[in-house]
Formats: sequence, structure tokens, C-alpha cells
Amino acid sequence: MENSRADLHLHTYYSDGLLSPEQILAEAVKNGVGIIAVTDHDCSLAYPELKEPCARAGVKTTAGIEVSAYVRDVKIHTLGYGMDICRPKFKNFAHTLYNGALERTRDIVKKLNSAGVKLTYEEVLNERVSPQSPPHAMHVARAGHKKGYCLSPSDFFFKYLARGKPAFSNICRPTPQETVEIIKACGGFTSVAHPGRIDMQREELVRLIKSMKDSGLDGIECVYPAHTAVETAYYKELAASLNLCVTGGSDTHFSGGNRTVGAPVFYADDALAEKLKIEI
Repeated sequence: MENSRADLHLHTYYSDGLLSPEQILAEAVKNGVGIIAVTDHDCSLAYPELKEPCARAGVKTTAGIEVSAYVRDVKIHTLGYGMDICRPKFKNFAHTLYNGALERTRDIVKKLNSAGVKLTYEEVLNERVSPQSPPHAMHVARAGHKKGYCLSPSDFFFKYLARGKPAFSNICRPTPQETVEIIKACGGFTSVAHPGRIDMQREELVRLIKSMKDSGLDGIECVYPAHTAVETAYYKELAASLNLCVTGGSDTHFSGGNRTVGAPVFYADDALAEKLKIEI
């Protein structure tokens, strides 16, 4: 490939990001990134919009998703790439994730109301750009911020919605193993997102990754902005020891923050691009 610099972890306004798919593409072009994958939470709505603009811009892309899977109350973000989003099994999975997000939002709003935070279900849904988007905790946080309950959506999240806080909810979530199995059954490639951010003891996390590999896991996102150099090296060694691929991405959600499309720098070789269903 002429340009194999890649960013395989990006978000748009179809989940908790603030950028349109075409704005993400424009950032990639500006920063010299030749491969992108939008991995919105629990949906792949951006991909159909990106295919033609990417082709015109000379940027390669593939279908992506980041599923918020759980083990007990610990979130295990699981990345999927290259799956056939038109396959009935994937459509059913996406529908289940969407309905689960609606039910979880109702649960969160109920808990917030009990804690004295007067938000409505409709106010949260109105924060979405598209009614097709699964509502996300950040939509709740933005609605709460607008009503003056906290100085920022981030403050609201950590005060009310994070694990151990009054309105935390993880109902209607799949396990990481289930997620891997479904994406693989739809022809996709899966990778554990930002393992350095997973709130588990390292030994337990390694056991989990091995269990996910037994379900078909393909990779580990070793290259990630919040990983230290030591963590990056450790997870690359772990990936090699388990015969898993290394993936990387910026986890960019908006412009002007501390994350930028294409940073940290990650290069996808032809073998990885082929596995991701990227034409090379």
C-alpha cells in the first residue's frame, strides 16, 4: 500500500463523538492517515456514509464497531472490523445492542431521578444526532450538563454514571466472548481495545484475553494514546506470545482535544489490512 499509516479506533456523532464521518475523514487526510476505521459504540452506522468519500479521497476504510461488553461490572471494550453488516446475524446483534441501550437508558434515568437529578428519557434521546444511534452514557451526561447539574459532561459522568456511582448501569450488555463469536460469525476481525485501561488485575486480564482467543479473538490494541511505553511493549509481547495481531488507534471523539486522528502513529501492514477486509 502506498500509505499504510492507520487509525483503527475512531468515533463519530453516531455514538459519543462530536464529528461527522466526513469530518473524521478530513482529519485523516490532513494528518496523512491512509487507513481508517470508525468504531462507534455498539453500531456501525458511519461506515455506509464513509465508503464513497474515502474512495474519492484515496483513504482506505472498513466496517468497524466498538462493543461495550462486560465481565461482571468491568467494561471490556471489544473492537470489530470487516464484518458483513448486512448479514442477518449482525443486524440482529446490532438490533439487540440498540434495544439494550434504550432499556439501559431508562434504568439510568430512573436511578438519576431517585438521586435527585431530574432528567427525562426524552431529554437524553434528544442529545443524539441520529435516532438510529444507540443512546450512550455520554448522551445522558450532556443532558445533565445542559440542565446545570455539573460543570461539564465529563464531571457529570464521573459523579453519577461511572462504576460505583448512583446511576451506574450495565444491564443488557453482552460478554466479550459472545461479542467475539458473533463478529467472527459475520466474517469479521476482533481486537481487545486499550487493555491498559481495563480495570482488572493483569493475571485475570490475561486469562480473559486467552478465553476471548478461544472464542476467536484476533488481536490486541497495543498502540493507544493512554498506554505508557512499558504497557505498549508488554501488550505487544503478549500479542506475540498468543499469536494475536497488534492493532492501534487514537480513540478520537472530537477536534481540539488531547487525541488526534493518527496519533500515536501506527502502521498496518498488508497482512493485517487483508484480515481487516481492507482492499490493498
